[in-house]
Order: sequence, then C-alpha cells, then structure tokens
Amino acid sequence: MSDKKEANAPLPRMSKEKAEEWAKHWTDSMTRTAKATLDPKTAKPTADYSNCTGKNGESADDGRFTLHYSVRATLPRAQHAKAIRAIRDTLEEQGFKIQGYRSDPSKDPANLVDATHPKEHHFVSAGDVAEDLLVLIVATPCLLPPGANQQQF
Repeated sequence: MSDKKEANAPLPRMSKEKAEEWAKHWTDSMTRTAKATLDPKTAKPTADYSNCTGKNGESADDGRFTLHYSVRATLPRAQHAKAIRAIRDTLEEQGFKIQGYRSDPSKDPANLVDATHPKEHHFVSAGDVAEDLLVLIVATPCLLPPGANQQQF
C-alpha cells in the first residue's frame, strides 16, 4: 500500500466516552484476572486524551484522538508474579501478541507484561510499581469520533 493510501486508511470510530468505557472494561478485567482490588486512593482512573500524530508527523483537525487509561490495584507483593502471569496467559488466549514479559525480582519492575492486539491495535500493560501495587494500562489506537469527516493527507 502506498504511504498516501496508508495515511488515509479509514480510522476506527469511537466516542471518547465509549473509548473510556472500553478501557475501563479492560482494566477491570485485568484486575479480576490478577485477583487484585482497585486501590481506593487511585480508584479514579487516569484518562489522558491526546491528538494523533501520523508516521510522517501529520496532525489532523478532525477530532481524532488516542486514549491512555490507567488504574492502580492492590495485591500483596508475593502474588505479583502469579497475577502478571495470569494476565499474560489470558491476553494470549484472547489473541493478543505479547510484546514483552518478565518475572525477575532483580529488575524494576520485577513483573511486567506488555501486549498488543493484532486487529484492534490497542495496547495493554500490567506491572508492579510498589510493594503492594500494580498498574494496569490500556492505550487505544488513533480513533475518530462518530460523525466526524476524516481529514485526508
């Protein structure tokens, strides 16, 4: 495919509200898989929206966005390796490609999994960030709000 066709390929459509609901679904699912509990001090997720930038630095004015969504969950340190392994295994079963995985107490973070979905192109990550704390992250690909006309390059 030429760069021009690739740059103008139709973007997936989703509202910011739906994207946030979708990301919450994924972080809730990872929390359950890990047998963790959302941290009450950080129960309100961090949802950061940003503009999409193309491969050649293109920036559109059509409302397209990406979402980076994260929550923290509590779980005793002794259970982190098992929890991250369970998340990894579940993601693989759901068709994700594992980009990175580790369970090594000599590293920081000691337990970590990063994965992308080959069709949907979303990214998920889970890792330990403190003694009894995991961070669970979902990042969307570039999304176009429903009803918006996609700008062409």
